Formats: sequence, C-alpha cells, structure tokens
Amino acid sequence: MELRDKTVLITGAARGLGAAMAEMLAAKGARLALVDLDADSMDGVLGVCAKLGAEAHGYTANVARENEVMAVYDRVHAEFGALDASIANAGILRDGQLVKAKDGNIVETMSLAHWQTVIDVNLTGVFLCGREAAAHMIRLGTRGCIVNISSISRHGNFGQSNYSAAKAGVAALTVVWAKELARHGIRVNAVAPGFVQTEILRTMKPEMLEKMAAGIPVGRLGTPAEIAHTIVYILENDYVDGRVIEVDGGQRL
Repeated sequence: MELRDKTVLITGAARGLGAAMAEMLAAKGARLALVDLDADSMDGVLGVCAKLGAEAHGYTANVARENEVMAVYDRVHAEFGALDASIANAGILRDGQLVKAKDGNIVETMSLAHWQTVIDVNLTGVFLCGREAAAHMIRLGTRGCIVNISSISRHGNFGQSNYSAAKAGVAALTVVWAKELARHGIRVNAVAPGFVQTEILRTMKPEMLEKMAAGIPVGRLGTPAEIAHTIVYILENDYVDGRVIEVDGGQRL
C-alpha cells in the first residue's frame, strides 16, 4: 500500500504507541483519523501531524462501547470519504494476581471488574473496531489493511490473567479475520510488542526498569518509534497477511 493520501484510523492515538504511529504515518503523507477517549490530550498529536503537512482530525470514542465505535467509523467514512487502514491500538492495564495469598490466607483476588474492564477494552474493543473497519472497507470496495495490537504477554505473563487472555484473543482474531477477509482484498495483521518505553513504564522505579531491560537480549526497552516502524512495514507490504509480528528485542527467543 502506498501510504500517501491513504486514510488511516488509529485508536488510542493521543499518546504512547498511538502518537508515534500517527507521527510516522503523517510523515508518509497519510490522512489520519485519530481516536482516543481523552480528547484533551489529542491537541499535541494533531499539532505534530499538521507540522508534517498531514491532514489529521481527532475523534472521541470509548472502544468498549459499540454505539461509539460504530459512530466514529461512520463519521470517518463520511468526512474522509475513504478508509484504507485501521489500527486498533487502544488498551489498558489492570494488573494483579489471580489469587494472592500469604501463609495460607487469601490476601487478594483479581476482581471481576478488573477482569471485565480489560477484556472490554483490549479484546471487545479490537473486535468492534475490526468489524466496523471491515464493513466500511467492503462497502467502499477498498483493498485495505487492519492492524491489531497484541503483546508478547499473549504467551502468559505473571500478574496479567486479564491482559494476557485479551492479547491472546487479539492474536487469534487476527488469524481468523485474515482468512475471512482475504476474499474482499483486506489484509489483517497484528504487532505484539515486548516492553516498550511508554507512559505506563515510566512510572515504574528505575531499578525495576533496569531489571526488565536486563532480561531482554538486546539489553534495552523498545521505543514507540520502533513499534510504529513495524506498523508502516505491515501497511506498505501487501504480501504480509495473517501474521502476528513480535517486536520484543529477542525476549521470546
């Protein structure tokens, strides 16, 4: 896919990975529909895109709510008249052990609320965005591309029952959709990042970050730009389909 003048929708675009994707795609000349729950944080990203000469518009939506997802895809279709790529990047964390115990006594369990909130945003949100993106691309007759953000936590990560389950589900959806949508000329892929320098990690203690980095073969955390670069590769290479690409510095060797 030649990215210049292509319409790309990105969820979770106000910061972190989403903002890095927006900036790199803007530099490629793409037209951007940037979606986030936090509208107040969108101005900075929109400003960067404008400086790069890209057309970019911000939209507010909670990806866990069906009516809001349907509405935002309808608006993008109406306002841009196109939808060439959709990147389901929005996600949250609510970490905790399934059961935390000490000396045989239960100290804490993962609440149903924390389980459901992560599943709603990280899995159901991806489903809703994928469904709407595919439906609009088919209506438009677009040979487009859907990209989902999974995680190496899909293989199972301590303290992340909810997140790991959601990201494993995202990986499975990616393969299913690639098989179903190929007949319509729509590719579906996913990126599974390892530990990346985002706002969430920057709140951790330096010694914890050093310990995390020490366990990565390349010896450091990833950067949002490195994940964004992988997104660009997927969009530009029309022969990449049905794949979950792990970008983790060798962590899953």
